[in-house]
Amino acid sequence: MKPSRPVPPTAVRLVVGSVTFLLFATNTVVLCSVLYLVALLRFAVPFAAWKSRVSRLLVAVGEAWIAVNTFCLRLTQPTIYDVRGLEGLRRDVSYLVVSNHQSWVDIAVLQGVFLRRLPFLRFFLKQQLIRVPFLGAAWWALDFPFMKRHPREAIEKNPALRLEDLEATRRACEKFRHAPVAILNFVEGTRFTPAKHARCGAEFRHLLAPKAGGLAFAASAMGPQLAGLVDVTIVYPHGSPTFWDAISRGLPEVVVRVRERAIPEGWYEGDYAEDTAFREEIQAEVKALFREKDAEIVSILASRAPGAGPAGR
Repeated sequence: MKPSRPVPPTAVRLVVGSVTFLLFATNTVVLCSVLYLVALLRFAVPFAAWKSRVSRLLVAVGEAWIAVNTFCLRLTQPTIYDVRGLEGLRRDVSYLVVSNHQSWVDIAVLQGVFLRRLPFLRFFLKQQLIRVPFLGAAWWALDFPFMKRHPREAIEKNPALRLEDLEATRRACEKFRHAPVAILNFVEGTRFTPAKHARCGAEFRHLLAPKAGGLAFAASAMGPQLAGLVDVTIVYPHGSPTFWDAISRGLPEVVVRVRERAIPEGWYEGDYAEDTAFREEIQAEVKALFREKDAEIVSILASRAPGAGPAGR
């Protein structure tokens, strides 16, 4: 049973949410404008060393944008963040980051939690999102990988499209082979909802069935450059929040658990698309990880249930 969500008066939420949104918008317009100017510098001089230096400057601008947004949230929102497991993470090596996915708020949470603790966090975006005002061009300048994902119905009619999606994942990851990067993968492939969960069956209580293909292809493309897999579990004890909840005092608590795991060496060498035994092995390993994650979510929610006593901080 989830604890009830304490909801402030509507007038308070409207004022706080509007102010927070205005702060976000101002930060986005200002720093995206700076980002565009720096991106032009990268294309002005066709030398690899110059492009590398400018790319680092672009990342610094991106991190400044996240830092200001995170500061605004901490300034205007009473949200409690219970985060554990960040010890030992490094910025000078590459990681695959795996997380469950419940809300668009997940991105802001992960960016704030890992800011300057991991290399700049990048994640796969649908091709259509490049048209988002300000942010689409900024994501492109920051080398976020854009993917043209095929709908499930199309893949069922033409299974070859699945391989096309996975090969696009491999190509997107190869550009990061020469610099530290943290690549975020929501292995469920979509946000958790009760309706989607019902369609997936009852193997997990709080997760959708994982899709291991993108993770395997990313590991293959990056190779031993990867220092490990950062396994993240996000829990919203009061229920999955909307963006408006997150900026208008409607998000009481966020729980984040982080574990660094080793990546099996075989993940770098196998052929996920063609080798059935290898594919089944990775799928079994990812499902085992998700069973642990599901049990952890159950435990966290039980600790927040009424009468469970004070939660650890």
